[in-house]
Amino acid sequence: MYSYDREVPMKAVSVRELKNNPSSALRAAREDPVMVLNRHQPEAVLVHLSDDSLLNEPGVRQAIATSLFRDGSLSLGLAARFSGLEVANFIAHVSRLGIPVVSGTAESVRDDAKSVERWRSDSS
Repeated sequence: MYSYDREVPMKAVSVRELKNNPSSALRAAREDPVMVLNRHQPEAVLVHLSDDSLLNEPGVRQAIATSLFRDGSLSLGLAARFSGLEVANFIAHVSRLGIPVVSGTAESVRDDAKSVERWRSDSS
């Protein structure tokens, strides 16, 4: 469990170093968090996710999955799986946050629904 009142060892890399050798920064992040500096100012922190203690903190998996789904980086199914929620519960979760589950125009959504219906009838 992460304790925020303890001193956390941290390494630092510049944006240029990260760009030139990202695998080195990722290897370093396996040991300790890595601060990414842009013109000597903190820009980001790399935390390796092999340490499950961060992902096991309450709400962290849901927050990451929600953000990645909202930004279009994860599909609904993958986001739900990563969050640890059933798809229906993840839909309810993002809906409460005002994040649309279905995107596109009304016409494209109708077309998608028709395609799903055709697929379902062809596969039965």
